[in-house]
Amino acid sequence: MSKHLLNSTIYNVFVRNFSKEGTFEGVKKQLPRIKSLGADILWLLPIHPLGEKQRKGALGSPYAISDYRAVNPEFGTLQDFINLCDSAHELGLKVMIDIVYNHTSPDSWLAQNHPEWFYHKEDGSFGNRVGDWWDVIDLDYRNKELWQYQIDTLTYWAQWVDGFRCDVAPMVPLEFWLKAHEAVEKVRSGAIWLAESVEKGFVGFNRELGFPCSSDGELYQAFDLTYDYDIKPQFYGALVDGKGINAYIEAVKNQFFIYPENGYKMRGLENHDRVRVAHLIRCPKRLKAWTAYIFFLRGTALIYNGQEYAERHRPTLFDLDTIRSTASMGQDLPEGGMDLSDFIRTLSDIKKKPIVREGWFTIDEMNGCALMSYKKDNQGLYGFFPLDGPAAARVDAPEGRYVNLLDGSEVLIEMGIAMIDRPVIFEAE
Repeated sequence: MSKHLLNSTIYNVFVRNFSKEGTFEGVKKQLPRIKSLGADILWLLPIHPLGEKQRKGALGSPYAISDYRAVNPEFGTLQDFINLCDSAHELGLKVMIDIVYNHTSPDSWLAQNHPEWFYHKEDGSFGNRVGDWWDVIDLDYRNKELWQYQIDTLTYWAQWVDGFRCDVAPMVPLEFWLKAHEAVEKVRSGAIWLAESVEKGFVGFNRELGFPCSSDGELYQAFDLTYDYDIKPQFYGALVDGKGINAYIEAVKNQFFIYPENGYKMRGLENHDRVRVAHLIRCPKRLKAWTAYIFFLRGTALIYNGQEYAERHRPTLFDLDTIRSTASMGQDLPEGGMDLSDFIRTLSDIKKKPIVREGWFTIDEMNGCALMSYKKDNQGLYGFFPLDGPAAARVDAPEGRYVNLLDGSEVLIEMGIAMIDRPVIFEAE
């Protein structure tokens, strides 16, 4: 588990809807722009061919895969994908692909050639454990031959990619992930492992039905990063109306004591499964405060394609639904949109400071403001964020006048009090 992830920013792309072309080449053209945002890792939603049977929408969900060892021809060829990886690496970007190992499409290569590797209902037919995922059928990891096939697939892709985001990782046996991690390490040393961990209620739901489901704490044995869905209710309570900010900050603080010291979280305001944050927060100042907060928070920052332009529309996964701002490279902003590229670039630069990786992190809340710091030796990096509007707060920082690294404005701390009317980040001894 590497501390460099604490300095990292992930940029997430769904190839189909990201550009006018909807192809690997369309992503490749924008790599310099993505890199310029301060991104270190390019995460691609599933790149594989999709099943035809029981499709959701006209084009199908990227999470209903028909062949783990091929690329979706709509996106281009395998060589096009390799070229994308090579171009990303030339710019210093790592590439992470989505791995969907809990299920396949009903007409997948595996379902046709190895039906014994799947979960079957009492009548012997294919099925899945989560009823609303009607476009997929579940794999059954009690068959160890399946393990080897899946691990061989991972080592195949590790020729070109630097890591894997693993869909509903808790529903695949932890022992499998440990063996997979060990095998991939021999091909791609230091590969990044991101688990889509799940809400506590979903863990309980599966266990009640008799299906194993790993907790976040267990997943850290095999993964570098997990989602922050363990505190999802508190997050939305704070984000939507600002009334639950104290409870949310307490939940965040709790994460640093119940998980391993190297149990890092991916921190994002939105993703392909969540509502766009600009749809929930219509106030530009509050949107910038939350954006700055999520970057400064200990963990790996996530930008979901279009977030840098305050996109309000979340594109569907099942049809062609091109993101207007990324297709036009920001020249055609959405209604209510604004170009946050420079702001995000600054935040990414701050995140790369060594003290963010090596310093002792603290977080507190007062009057709706998140108060955070990184400290090492005699140095300190402080961040104050008005998540629910301007407020005065007592802060744990030396008194004096400082320069806000976000915009060059002055920050005054007097008698231990700061007036926080905008996100501020500053350095102090």
